[in-house]
Amino acid sequence: MRTVLTLLFLWTYSVSAQGFIPLWPEGKMPNTKGMKLKDSVANERIYQVGTPGMYSFFPSVQENKGTAVIICPGGGYERLAYIISGTQLAKWFNTMGISAFVLNYRLPNSPDLIEREKGALQDVQRAIKLIRNNAPKWRIKMDKIGIQGSSAGGHLASMAGTFSADISSIGDTLDKVSARPDFMILVSPVIDMGKYAHKGSLKNLLGQNPSATQIAKYSTQLQVTTTSAPCFIADAFNDKSVDPHNSLLFYQALLEHKVVSSLHVFPQGGHAIALRNNPGSAEMWTELCERWMMEMGFI
Repeated sequence: MRTVLTLLFLWTYSVSAQGFIPLWPEGKMPNTKGMKLKDSVANERIYQVGTPGMYSFFPSVQENKGTAVIICPGGGYERLAYIISGTQLAKWFNTMGISAFVLNYRLPNSPDLIEREKGALQDVQRAIKLIRNNAPKWRIKMDKIGIQGSSAGGHLASMAGTFSADISSIGDTLDKVSARPDFMILVSPVIDMGKYAHKGSLKNLLGQNPSATQIAKYSTQLQVTTTSAPCFIADAFNDKSVDPHNSLLFYQALLEHKVVSSLHVFPQGGHAIALRNNPGSAEMWTELCERWMMEMGFI
């Protein structure tokens, strides 16, 4: 019965999208022990990713603005909340004429990973390269490819927007394609791996006893440079899961490096502010985000 439900989920998920795009050619995926894993799905969460890839959601040709966003679902690096921080957001981006891609990235707890902390970043870098490489075919402008992430997905998105090293090269034609996103949209993001770390995300990404070097490297506010992607951040003062200092630290780093960005911390909204039905002024985050993208020239 569980197998039937999993297959039903995968069929429904793929039908709601317009296609599934595997990230890696057969036998070319980096950082793998060569295990054959299957997707594990329960309660609208993906707990194990068998085939890293992305589900595509394209707007109509008439409405296409030439912009794309890769969506990194949250879930504490333990699971992927693919609906509330994935497909729902993809459909919202479509209403603005933006092509959206929901990323199924490898989780650090995968038994197949050799280096647990690198799998998700390799997957998101490869996704950016694939979209940029196919930009003409998909009517996407190569300088308007952004990344969005909620909670731990926000941490992954912030790594993509700040890390300079490309760790996704596999010796094919995409090695020469840029893996840098042109903008970031972060919602209730995990950023810091030190004082304000979300304990679950820290443990899942770096293990039980991370070194001081690892903590510094994966505290993405410390990786911001003048060439980092501009960023829109939405957070809530009453977030009890991920301390809002995470957003503040990231914005401060962007400000100090003169990266034009925007930070909105609403009184209410809790953790991982949803697309709709938020309390108070947090309901405005989507309109503010859209206006920011317009102001920045991304749509």
